[in-house]
Amino acid sequence: MERTFILLAAIAGFLGVALGAFGAHGLRARLSPEMLAVFETGVRYHLIHAVAILAVAALMPRFSGWLITSACWLFLVGIVLFSGSLYLLAVTGVTILGAITPLGGLAFLAGWACLAFAAI
Repeated sequence: MERTFILLAAIAGFLGVALGAFGAHGLRARLSPEMLAVFETGVRYHLIHAVAILAVAALMPRFSGWLITSACWLFLVGIVLFSGSLYLLAVTGVTILGAITPLGGLAFLAGWACLAFAAI
């Protein structure tokens, strides 16, 4: 399972950097400063949690069990829902997408809680 999460972390990191570059270079002239900030928030949380997935994958041999695995999956779900909804909101302007963002935030929080309980 560690290899799977290392691969997913690498893909998430790659996509986070690519989307960050796209936002900085391809969207700066097309988005309002407010929507660019929304996009950048998505990138920030995306990259933080890509690194978190990598770190948790590295810890898996020490802390086995469903909680540590759940933490990785929840971080991945958080990236898709939280960051993904912010990317789409910034690019499309469809405000209803903002309703999905808190679900991603809850997934991030649940992932961190799983990690804490795994350590206990």
